[in-house]
Order: sequence, then C-alpha cells, then structure tokens
Amino acid sequence: MKQQADRHTTAEGLPLDTAGSDDRPDDTTVPELTLGSLSGYGVMAFPLAFAGLPIYLHAPDFYALTLQLPLTALGTALLALRLFDAIQDPLIGSLSDRFHRWRHLTLLLGAFLLGTGFWMLFHPVEQSPMLWFTLSVLICTTGYSIVAINFQTLGGLWRASSASRTRITASREAYGLIGLLVASVIPPVLTGFFGTRAAFHWLALGYLPLLAIACWLLFRWMRTAPLIVPSSSRISAGWVRLMTDRWRATFFSLVLLNTFASAIPAVLVLFFVRDRLGAESYTGLFLLIYFLSGAASLPLWTRVAGKYGKLRAWQMALATAVVTFCWAGLLAGGDVIAYALVCALSGFALGADLALPPAILADHIEADDREWEASRLFSVMAFVSKLSLAAATGLTLPLLGFFGYHPGGPMTSDLGLLLSLTYAGLPCVLKLIALAGLLLFHKDLARNR
Repeated sequence: MKQQADRHTTAEGLPLDTAGSDDRPDDTTVPELTLGSLSGYGVMAFPLAFAGLPIYLHAPDFYALTLQLPLTALGTALLALRLFDAIQDPLIGSLSDRFHRWRHLTLLLGAFLLGTGFWMLFHPVEQSPMLWFTLSVLICTTGYSIVAINFQTLGGLWRASSASRTRITASREAYGLIGLLVASVIPPVLTGFFGTRAAFHWLALGYLPLLAIACWLLFRWMRTAPLIVPSSSRISAGWVRLMTDRWRATFFSLVLLNTFASAIPAVLVLFFVRDRLGAESYTGLFLLIYFLSGAASLPLWTRVAGKYGKLRAWQMALATAVVTFCWAGLLAGGDVIAYALVCALSGFALGADLALPPAILADHIEADDREWEASRLFSVMAFVSKLSLAAATGLTLPLLGFFGYHPGGPMTSDLGLLLSLTYAGLPCVLKLIALAGLLLFHKDLARNR
C-alpha cells in the first residue's frame, strides 16, 4: 500500500487522488492538459534539437576549413564519440533513476555540460585542435544525453490519461522539429554576414541564453507539474531481467528495426540528392519540406491515435512511409518535384515515428508500475536511436564503397541503381518487417505489461 501511495504525487511530494482498482489514472481524475503546461514542458526540446546539427554537421566542416584538420580524422573521432555516447546512455539512465529526487540538479548538470561543450566546440585551442574537438564533443554530447533522458522521463512520469500522452510527446517533438529547422537556417545566414569564425562565435553566444531560458521554463513547470514520484524503496533487478521481459523485448526490437530503417536515408540523403538526382542546390529545400511536414502532421497523428489507438496509428504511419518512400527508389536525375513530394509524404509519417513510440512506452511504464525505472527505459530509447545511426553509417557507406561508389565521383547506371536501392529500397524492406511485427504482436503490445 505504501508503494501505491508513493506513486501518485506532485513534484512537491503532495499526494494526488487515485482512481480505479488498478490504481491507474483515468480521464476523470488526471489534471487537464493546457497549452501553457505543454509549452512549459516541451520548449526544452528546442535547444536540444538545435544543438544536434552544429555538433555533427557544422563542427567537422568548421574544423576542416578553419584549422585544416583532415576529414578522415574528424569522421573517425565522431564515429567513436557516437558509439561512446550510445554506450553511456544506460548508465545515465540508471544513475538518473537512483537519484531521481535530485532530478533538478541532474538536469542542471547536464545543461551546464551541454552549454560548456557547445561553447568550447566553436572556440578551439589551435595548439591542440584535434584533442580540443574530441573533448568538446564528448562534454557536449554527455550533457545532451543527461538532459534528453531526464527530459523524456519527465514526460513519461507526467500524470496523464493514456490519450493525453500522445499530445505530450507530440508537443515535445514539435518543438524539436522547429529547433532543427532553425538550426538549419541560422548558421548559413550568420556565415553570410560575418564569415565562418565569427558566425559560429555568435551562434554559440546566442545558444547559451536560449538553453538557460528553456531550463528556467522547465524548472518552473516542474514546480507545479503532476509528476509521479517513484518509490525510493524499490531496488532494480538488473538490466538483464528488465530487458528480457516479453513486452519490452518485443517493443524495443521493433523500435530498433524501425529506427535503423529511418537512419539509413538520414545518412545517405546528401549523397542521393547530389549524385542520383543531381539537385544538390535544393538540399536545404528538401530538408525544410521534410521537417515542416513532420511538424504539421503531429496534430493529425494525435487525433488518429486518440481514435484508433497508438499501435494502430503507428502501423498506419509505417504503411504510409513504405508506400511513399519506395517511390524515391524509382527517381533519377532531374526528378526534383517528385522528390519534393516524397519528402512531404515521408515527413508526414515522420511525425508518428517521433510521437507514438515514446507515448507507448510511457503507457507501459504506468501500466507495469515501472516509474522507478523510467529513466532507464527512456535511456534505452536514446541508446537505440544512437546505435541505429552509428550502424547505418558504419554499414551502408562501406557497402556502397565496396561496390565502387565514391561520393561526387562518376555515376554509372549500376551505381545509381545501387544507391537508390540502399537509400530507399532497404529502408522500405526493414519498415515492412517492423510493420509485420507490429501486426503480429499487436495483442501482446496492447496489453502494455
């Protein structure tokens, strides 16, 4: 009985009323979601998403151009750092659960590391630029992971009805997509005005107050948010027992398959647009269409999930992604308008991929009384995402290189077909397998425990 009393409290530790014999919140007892509360929570996703492009896309180019570091060394360092970043996520999740009562301080530590690493990255020490680059990215990504895991955990611990959880994750991902869009526009604009070095100085300088404001808004929201505070008396049974549970093993396997399928085109998009379509100058426009479509689709997927359930909505999204994206494999040089349409339709499916799996996991955490391991479970989501991206990078590029493809080099019809099949065909096959798994295990996953 003590555990049940501990589970439903506000962030201040005050008890909340519970309802139902299974001690789960229902629509009559949970606090109503408001635009203010959704924004107070979700706005942190903006600086988190904003940081990603400068760290992984602009920073290597910055160091190669301004400090003449070889791209091979930078790429190798980034791959190693990505793998380390993925491996440390479960540890961050375990520590975050253990010290959940100090989540404010944990978030503050993560934000400090993120901001410090971001500033260091674009203010290099020229005597040891490679060491400085590696250290800066390590500090930055560690801080990012600490904030992101605990931030997602707060969404999972938000005492809300099952239907409302999709709104929570959708609003968070909407802020994230907006952050990505802004991050894709600001650096080129600043570079045009100030030059490369000064542009990234101002970018880092502007990022620090942005991160601070988002932290302040999140902490302000946490003071009154109806968060489930896990019991401190629970002791973890270990990672093996946690992950061998049938529901979690099935769910995370399907998430891994789907995420890996999405990571392949993310790695190859620049090569496909330039070498297959011959439309490198339109790359920014294609990405803008893709992310805008993803952001615009979130309210619709929220309604679909409310009407048909999250699992059915996710199945619909996977089917939509396959039907629309397989078309990309048929495109050739000059098919700019057709590819823009593919970006719009596949971006539409992206919204569901971002919003629904975390909401499904949050339902499971509540249904299976796993609030005391929420950070660990959300750290697995982060681990899966980073592992998928690293695997896509480490497998697809060497595979294409083995068959003779060289980025920017001459393209034969066979190489063009190989690039199309790898970029679009392989992800569609993997998503079809994920869809089949969702259909096959629908009843098991719908039980949520």
